[in-house]
Amino acid sequence: MPDRAPSDIQLSTGESSNRARDHLANERTFLAWLRTGLAIVVFGFAIGRFAIAIRQFMQIQGHTLRTAGVTVWFGAIAIFSGVLLTLAGLLRYRRTRDQLEAGKFEPAGFLVDLVAILVALFGLALGGYLVYIQLQL
Repeated sequence: MPDRAPSDIQLSTGESSNRARDHLANERTFLAWLRTGLAIVVFGFAIGRFAIAIRQFMQIQGHTLRTAGVTVWFGAIAIFSGVLLTLAGLLRYRRTRDQLEAGKFEPAGFLVDLVAILVALFGLALGGYLVYIQLQL
């Protein structure tokens, strides 16, 4: 296989390399949404499963734990939120890809605000629940 001369090799410069860079950045952003969604799903499963395990342990000990049901709901909400976050990331990826192809990119607005507000509310709810549980003990 003969070596190519430097003049035969076409380097990606200018608009085509910027286009590739934009699409690769879009893919990395989607993967970040995917990792975050997956982490929230796993976190929700851990919350729910831990609550069920604690309730079973308490039943074996002969005690009843009234609040474990709320923890299971928090876990289920986290799981569904993680799934929704992943789907939102997919929609954002596809919309951005289409915008990049058309040359009319518009940054995310409402979706980013919505995700931030929902995460903050969920965090406040979990924090409030932990304080409530601590005061009950």
